[in-house]
Amino acid sequence: MQRMFEAWMGAWRSFADPSKWPAPQPGAMPGQAANGHAAAGPSPFPFPFPMPQMPPMPALGMPSMTDAQHAFAGMKLPVASIAPERLQALQADYSRDCLALLQQASGANQTPPELPDRRFSADAWKATPAFAYTAAWYLLNARYLQALADAVQADVKTRERIRFAVQQWTAAASPSNFLALNPEAQKALLDTHGESLRQGVMNLLADMRRGKISQSDESRFVVGKNIGATEGAVVFENELIQLIQYKPRTPSVFERPLLMVPPCINKFYILDLQPESSLVAHALECGHQVFMISWRNVDASLAGKTWDDYVNDGVLAAIDVVKSVSGREQINTFGFCIGGTMIATALAVLAARGEHPAASMTLLTAMLDFSDTGVLDVFVDEAHVLMREQTIGGLNGAPPGLMRGIEFANAFSFLRPNDLVWNYVVDNYLKGRTPAPFDLLYWNGDSTNLPGPMYVWYLRNTYLENKLREPGALTVCGEALDLSRIDVPTFIYGSRDDHIVPWRTAYASAPLLTGPQRFVLGASGHIAGVINPPAKGKRSYWSHEGNEKTLPEDPDDWFEQAVEKPGSWWPDWMAWLEPYGGKKVKVRAQLGSAEYPVIEPAPGRYVQERD
Repeated sequence: MQRMFEAWMGAWRSFADPSKWPAPQPGAMPGQAANGHAAAGPSPFPFPFPMPQMPPMPALGMPSMTDAQHAFAGMKLPVASIAPERLQALQADYSRDCLALLQQASGANQTPPELPDRRFSADAWKATPAFAYTAAWYLLNARYLQALADAVQADVKTRERIRFAVQQWTAAASPSNFLALNPEAQKALLDTHGESLRQGVMNLLADMRRGKISQSDESRFVVGKNIGATEGAVVFENELIQLIQYKPRTPSVFERPLLMVPPCINKFYILDLQPESSLVAHALECGHQVFMISWRNVDASLAGKTWDDYVNDGVLAAIDVVKSVSGREQINTFGFCIGGTMIATALAVLAARGEHPAASMTLLTAMLDFSDTGVLDVFVDEAHVLMREQTIGGLNGAPPGLMRGIEFANAFSFLRPNDLVWNYVVDNYLKGRTPAPFDLLYWNGDSTNLPGPMYVWYLRNTYLENKLREPGALTVCGEALDLSRIDVPTFIYGSRDDHIVPWRTAYASAPLLTGPQRFVLGASGHIAGVINPPAKGKRSYWSHEGNEKTLPEDPDDWFEQAVEKPGSWWPDWMAWLEPYGGKKVKVRAQLGSAEYPVIEPAPGRYVQERD
């Protein structure tokens, strides 16, 4: 105890020295802007849900109490219950397991309890009975809380919200998250004579100013140097996008170029990470001409931009430029996540005008049918959408605001709280460590803002009302949308463990489109499943032999007939894409064209803009 006390005192003496503190913003407390308002972005400690920003009221057009009342008027309160016989059985099981654990703890020959959870895998948890049984008691209670949530009888959304809330609470309540209950953190405190605690507090204060928990050592990555560094040039830009043309890597290339549309809620370089894991580099090495949209990280000056602006000035503008620079009437198109939703929307707009510039379309973990949006559905209901419309949507004469990228990043992290939140709380704050450099997590934290009107249109018409799949239900850029008019060969990819775009939802795009289709299912999740380079020989994927002309209506029927193959799905996609590339032509000496000359080297300015 004396050593523990001395370590604590040493840490707090160091912490109390102001010369060692990170410099705060002038006139501001941690987490507070200099003008006294809350700093941009919500505090990440520990609220998981996307919350409206709280700068000065006029900047957001915050709703009046009357507006807020209207948002909830007429809404029925959800009803939830547990069947008495199921509740009785769970209570009996819980009592039995509690008694068994108490008997084991009080026995003369104490055997450490089993701790089947990686949070308690270190020997320090088993070395002292007090810590071991604290962890065991927590696991028992967490297991039965989850069982109670699973037993709830209610509508689907209510059940999922209860389960999500229980998951968040049990993840937050783990004894590993508290210094007084974590023997690993206490050992680090003693071994470092309190330095781990001092450094942990420094890490906490730094993250509070940033508005998010550090998941990677950001000092190890520089966009354009060791990440997002494939050689190329910006050949077009407007208020919303820069268009990058990459330098070919083969003596001849397919005549039809490939336009990549990344998600607009993140930076484009997820498709161009470090050289060995760059999908852009892989496509270049396979002989394709590659163009990439780099979305602007919008600020208040662009807060009024709409979904139509993103389709027209983003995707449609890029298609026109790629056609002009390449000199081809048809190009191959590619969309990842919401980028897939956008490229399909743009092609539907063009089809309504009698234009068909796409030779093929690739959709990666993208949604066109929003019937099942997975765990994200817990965030979306009429009240939430109305609140967003009235705060940032620019309705009723109120000025539009921004949907901050940091809100997306924090919300997505809390979808996997133990992996992307609390393990970093333990390592960064309790143990005073610096996160390891990880390119995927660096990118994950480099999110972009969206204009409020654009965001609320997307939220209402896709996640809430699911109108994109209905022919004629939506008008974009002056055209009634009908996805069935997109009559092109389509490659659809889903990730089996994707919690953002469930793979059956990705599959549900198929019946909305016309033309031959191929579906491939990759292992792992939303990002790791997509970014799976062949050289690493990791994971696996499922596909049918040969090219399907039509897909089975039921995704489970497709899966029963699919064959699992080791390694990356990238070669499968390249083989599918090759026939739509056209003949091989000689590489041009320079990037761009007379009409669209080079503006600046890739990756361009827009990707460098951060809050």
